[in-house]
This record gives sequence, structure tokens and C-alpha cells, in this order.
Amino acid sequence: MTHTEDQALLDHLDARRLMREMRDLVPRDAERTARLRIEDHEVPGAGDDQAVPVRVYRRSDASGALGAIISIHGGAFVAGSYDDMQAADEALADHLGCVVVAVEYRLAPEHRYPAPADDCYAALCWVAANASMLDIDPDAIVVYGGSAGGALAASIALRARDEGGPSIRAQVLMIPVIHDRLDTASTLQMPENPGFSGNGARGMWALYLGDVDRDATHHYAAPGRARSLAGLPPAYVRVHGRDPLRDEGIEYASRLMAAGVEVELHCMPGMFHGAPSLDTRVDSRANRELLEVFAAFLNPAVR
Repeated sequence: MTHTEDQALLDHLDARRLMREMRDLVPRDAERTARLRIEDHEVPGAGDDQAVPVRVYRRSDASGALGAIISIHGGAFVAGSYDDMQAADEALADHLGCVVVAVEYRLAPEHRYPAPADDCYAALCWVAANASMLDIDPDAIVVYGGSAGGALAASIALRARDEGGPSIRAQVLMIPVIHDRLDTASTLQMPENPGFSGNGARGMWALYLGDVDRDATHHYAAPGRARSLAGLPPAYVRVHGRDPLRDEGIEYASRLMAAGVEVELHCMPGMFHGAPSLDTRVDSRANRELLEVFAAFLNPAVR
């Protein structure tokens, strides 16, 4: 292991510790939690001995076939857990009256691409195949992720299209990681940045992909490499104005539009990169908008 590789390993371990510490600062709503039924399952993964943990949230008083959100956490592919998103996922299930399925995918560099993407796709297939058991509408599944989770949400939408997989009603991509090219204006202008930087993005891709020929990067790893975006589900894409990933998200949204996909694109000015969090502060502008977006996708009759 070179010094650079060793430092990257130390950095990603620090990132995991930091995300655990940040999780402990997110307020939980005990009354909300009490209204929910929360179940843990293990989903068959890509290998015979591989299982993918998922956590399912729904209101205890919910009935009938509900819409479902597959929630994929961020963390630069190397950190994070579905535990980090528990407050946000509980809020979605409670406020929207839907089912939320959070995915605990394997992390790089111990498990590089395609492991995380395979885990998330396995979760999507399991949700669709078990719609009756989960009491969900298999035609009302939304995939949702922030940052690296946005890349994974876009990835499974592409794979479902390519392989004739489960129906996806919409994709919600929040401050998404899209391309390993790292040549957009925002990435080049923000090599150092609070929270997440252009240099950090380079380290992220090195840990996720390893020492491989980048010209051969698959579009399930970096969705921006997909030659065609036609036939993908409608999308809501949110980027932040002071995020090095801003321009790749805008470019992806523009390409989706050019391919005939219905897209809503929102740039939040002045905001740095940071995984979206929906918790007890549901009255914020960003949270209100996110809830409205999900409600419209899950219940298209009200759009």
C-alpha cells in the first residue's frame, strides 16, 4: 500500500467515525417512532451467501397497497449507514403514509463497485417481488438517494431500464454523485471546500473504483457515462450552489430532459454539499418541497 493509499484508508475510517457522531446529533421524535411499525429484513444479494439488510418503515395504522420509497444513504460510497437516515426515513413514512425501505449496502474500499450498486438493485428487486407481503403498490416505487446514494439511485434506475427490471415510478436525486470525469467547472473551482471538496471527490472515486482504467468505467458506477438516458423514470434533481458536484447534477438533469424524461431541477443557492436530512424540522422550505415532491410522485392524481 502506498502512502497515498494508506492516507485514503485513514481518511475513510475518519469519515465513518464522523458520520456516526453526526448521526447522534440528529433529533429523534419518540412519538413519531411510536406511530410506526419498523421491521428489519435480509434480502438475497448477488452471491449465494450474500444478504443485504433492509429496514422497512410504515405507519401502524396504514392500510391498503401503499406507495414505496427506496431510501439509499450517502457517504461517498465509503461511509454511512441506514441508521444515519432513520430520523429522515421515519419522517417520510409518517408524513406521507407510505412505506420506506432503507438499504444497508456494502461500503468501499472493502467492497468496491459493483458491490454497493448490486446490493441496491437487489433491494429494489426484493421490494417489487414482495409487494404483496409489504402491502405496497409495485407500480408506485420511488428510488431516492443523496450524494453517493443519488448515484446508486440513478444506477438502479438505469439497470432496471436496461434489464427490464422492476417498474420505477420516479427517481429523486439529491446533490447526486454522477460522474467520475471530475472536469466540470464547479469541481475545478472548488478543490477545497467545507464538508466536501473537488479533491475529496477524487479520493472518493479512487476508493470506490480502485486502480482501473477510467475510460472503461461502467455507467452503473457513474451514471453520467450512460450513452442514452431515454426511457428512464421521471426525476427530481436537487443540487447545491456551493457544491463541487453541482454542475454534474445539472448536466445529468439536462441530459434527462433532452432524452424526453420529465425532470424538475432545483439549485439551492449558497448551500454546501451535505446529505439531505428530513427530521423534526419539517417546516423548512427544503423539507416542505421534498415532501411535496414525494407526495406528487406517489400520488400522481394530485399533481
